[in-house]
Order: sequence, then structure tokens, then C-alpha cells
Amino acid sequence: PAKPINIIVPAAAGGPTDTLTRVLAAAMSEALKQQMIIENVGGAGGTIGINRAAKAKPDGYTLLLYHVGMATSPALYRKLQYDTLNDFDYIGQVADVPMMMIAKKGTPANNFAEFLAYAKTNKDKLTYANAGLGSASYLCGILFMSAVDTSFTMVPYKGTGPAMNDLIGGQVDFMCDQTTNTVPQIKSGNVKAYG
Repeated sequence: PAKPINIIVPAAAGGPTDTLTRVLAAAMSEALKQQMIIENVGGAGGTIGINRAAKAKPDGYTLLLYHVGMATSPALYRKLQYDTLNDFDYIGQVADVPMMMIAKKGTPANNFAEFLAYAKTNKDKLTYANAGLGSASYLCGILFMSAVDTSFTMVPYKGTGPAMNDLIGGQVDFMCDQTTNTVPQIKSGNVKAYG
């Protein structure tokens, strides 16, 4: 490349996709001998950032790094300003990152079975943080509620970075997030892990 390359991350800074992008950008910058500029464009389940990437000049100097939200947004939104299949040239998969169910550290449950019993007993009081409609954390929560046949109050954020901050601060009760974001918080004792 003859100039810096922009990488659009359709999520908030500090979240797992942002973290992964920064690791990848550092390696790419060294290999390509060119600066990588990361642009966080969160909101609307990633569709705002995805749309920005779709409308960028198709010259190879704008990349998009995102997750399953790319595939699920056409099913979750009635009208998108881009065509998921035809407005992008897909390069490949960067990582396969599992999701983890975590809760604020004051949660009385010590394992998943205890957490499930606690969650069902306190379903009207518990809040579930997520990165917004269509995000991986949102879908994880929907799947969890469906699997345990229980509903919780969903609290959407503009990314899992801000959601994690509120979970650590005790403003929300639990969330599902990628291991990129959860493992450091688990190891430091800021949150409890359940699955």
C-alpha cells in the first residue's frame, strides 16, 4: 500500500472486536510497512459501521472487521442501506472466539447450576447487558433466554466495552461476551464466569 489503510470496526472501542482488530492491525502494519487506522463506528447492532464500509471507495484502503452480526443483520433489520452479500469482497475469517456467560462479582451463585436457579428465581430483577440489537452478545442472551424459558430485562449498549464497564461497576447483572473481553476480567476477579 502507498498510504495508510482504514479498518472500520462497527463496535465500540474496548470491546472484543476492537481488541482483536488492534492485534491484527499491529501485525498488518509491520508486515505491510504502512499505518493502519482503526475507526470505531458503533451503533444499531453494527449496521452504521457496516454501511460506512459499504459506501467507502472500493480501492482496497478500507477494510471492515466484524463478527456474526454481518450474517444476522439482514434477518434482524427490515431495511438495510447495504447489501450484505454484494457490497463487500470477503477476505476471510480472522478468529473463532467463543462466548462466555459472566455476571457481576457480587452474584451469589458459584457455578452454572446455581446461577440458573438464581436467575430463574430473580428473573424480574435481573438485567442482561448486551452490545445492541443484532450483536453477538444480544443473540447469546436471546438464545440463553430461549433455552431456559425465562425472560430478563435487556439493557442495550453501544458495544460490549461500555457494557462490561457497567457490569464491573454493578449497574447490570450479567452478560455474554467474547473471551477476548471476558478472560482478563475473570482472571482479575472483576466478574464471575458461569459458562
